[in-house]
Amino acid sequence: MGPPLKKFNQDTKKLVFREFHQKCRAFGSGSSSLLINRWETTWKTAMTNIVSLLVLAGSKTAEIEGISSAGSTKESRRYTAIADGELLLKGPSELRKWPLPPLTGGVSPALIGHVASGLIGLKTEVLVAGLLQTPPFPYIAVESTGLGPAECVTTGKAMNPQRVESLIRSGLKLGSSLVNPLLLSECVPGGTTTALAVLTGLGICVDEFISGSNRNPPTELKKRSVEKGLRAAGLGATPSFKELLAAVGDPFQPVAVGLLLGARQVGQPVLLGGGSQMVAVLALALSTLDPSLRREFVQDVSIGTTAWLVDESISSSLRKSSFLSLIEQVENFFDVPLLGLCSGLRFSESSKKVLRDYERGFIKEGVGAGAFSLLAQLNGFSCKQLLQGCELAVDQLNDNSSLC
Repeated sequence: MGPPLKKFNQDTKKLVFREFHQKCRAFGSGSSSLLINRWETTWKTAMTNIVSLLVLAGSKTAEIEGISSAGSTKESRRYTAIADGELLLKGPSELRKWPLPPLTGGVSPALIGHVASGLIGLKTEVLVAGLLQTPPFPYIAVESTGLGPAECVTTGKAMNPQRVESLIRSGLKLGSSLVNPLLLSECVPGGTTTALAVLTGLGICVDEFISGSNRNPPTELKKRSVEKGLRAAGLGATPSFKELLAAVGDPFQPVAVGLLLGARQVGQPVLLGGGSQMVAVLALALSTLDPSLRREFVQDVSIGTTAWLVDESISSSLRKSSFLSLIEQVENFFDVPLLGLCSGLRFSESSKKVLRDYERGFIKEGVGAGAFSLLAQLNGFSCKQLLQGCELAVDQLNDNSSLC
């Protein structure tokens, strides 16, 4: 579909952001006007023509004190994924089995995803890997439900190789069966740390660019945890991506790599809904390919996220977007032009404190919030409509005593 990306690389290398639709922005070396138009043509479509998959997964990395704010205690982070999945599917007004975990600020990004996907009528299927709980909603188990979360990244033995291989095969089988574009989202507490781990293991220097649900991401804690895990693993200079996943990954990553590789094998476009985790998955997939095939592979792969993540600057030495810097590092490492996009949704004018907390640096992204709101805007819904829908959803959560 369309001309090769290489033609546009030199024209777009210095581009930072390009606004294209209701304050949505595109970034990365693949964000030429031509390729943005191409992306819009692909994704401005009937929602029945999109396959939306949410992967819920678990890692004991989330239990490291201070590593994540996706639940204010390590005990609550054990059920964050299943609670977020239930909120995305059922919404705030229906009776739900799992309460949202207590947060230090903000509200689950699954609320944004529910509102945005509801506006456009996009139905999402859930894949489950490594949860402690059995979901009280329809789901696809991509492995035995008794395996539980991956071990902590610090052990250097997150998953056994057979589990990794099985998860990749499951994802590959499903991805290669697709006949429509794929929107992939995830919820994995502790996932930004495992993303840092696999990116570091690939040899990409991203220490200062990985965000998280914390208002001030614990960069040094993440870095120390990853270094400890990689030392314990003793992988050597050039580990395979499977060895890397087994050492310091989480169950979401091999499933997602398989899904991405499978979908691209059959020519389907893929929108990766998220932040650092999706960049890590894309990098892992690229590492499996011959360099001559990488540019064609990314031609119809994009990353959709939120404005809060894109506008964040973590490093004290850099004054530009940390997420954009992360994208650039991966582009340079694999010599590919990437296309990232963020929705225009903001909460600065919201009457709800938990929504305004997003503007203060809490949560930022998760459960496909950016990609869902991006598609809602692309298909005719304004930021004001999204904001109003989110405020109503917050009221419904309060009415049901589910918001702490």
